[in-house]
Amino acid sequence: MHAVAVRDGRAVERAGDPGLVTFMRSSAKPFQALPLARARDDLDERDLAIASASHRADPDQLAAVRALLVKADVTEDDLECGAEDGSRLRHNCSGKHAGMLALCRARGWPLRGYRLAEHPVQEGCRAEVAAAAEVAATDMPSAVDGCGVVTFALPLERMAHAFGRLEERDAGPRVAGAMRAHPELIRGGEAADTLLMRGFAGWTAKGGAEGLLCAAGPDGVGVALKVEDGSSRGVRPALGAFLARLGLDAGALGHAGLGRLPLLNSRGDECGEIVAEL
Repeated sequence: MHAVAVRDGRAVERAGDPGLVTFMRSSAKPFQALPLARARDDLDERDLAIASASHRADPDQLAAVRALLVKADVTEDDLECGAEDGSRLRHNCSGKHAGMLALCRARGWPLRGYRLAEHPVQEGCRAEVAAAAEVAATDMPSAVDGCGVVTFALPLERMAHAFGRLEERDAGPRVAGAMRAHPELIRGGEAADTLLMRGFAGWTAKGGAEGLLCAAGPDGVGVALKVEDGSSRGVRPALGAFLARLGLDAGALGHAGLGRLPLLNSRGDECGEIVAEL
């Protein structure tokens, strides 16, 4: 596991290699939602939360995506995220895609191809991530993410720095506040980002694919954590162990579901555990 915490541009805690470069994947969604929040004052907290989400297609989550599509004056057929179980709406990134369509409507940009690198939506997302991380946009390697939009690679230290600056960005408080108000929309269930926001006031968190999680605390600290083998099952215990280093109460972390993770067999018997050694 690799992790770093950054405050005021300086690494204050680390584990493993804070310079590890990896793709930001869905952890970039709060930044990708910033242009949307600036462009439309008709969106409520649920709209901005689902635009920042990697949902599980729970009924409330799907209802939030549908509501955002209505405000964008588009339909499920306009989503370019591909399908899950035969439905584009059920794709875990459909909220982000609905938000990008809503941005297109507000700016008068073409709907078709909004996912492509040369579209103004994706150019804007690149600029947002680069500005928050304080790197040159041309220095960020890019690739096509699982849902079809552009994803950017950064060292973990720059990701942590960016998250620590999220609420300093224009419309950042609006997006972060929406995420904290509706952590159940951001992922839901026992996901580490949802648990952290539910359990600790002022924390904003967003997970990404391949065992990545980024977060920001109420004191301006930014955190980026990557499980080296890409497995998501190590994120919760690793996050709990790393946050304890930052002074969060270890007992409270366990109560929130972060920390030791029991392993159950098919009978429901506890037969092992996942713990983080930092």
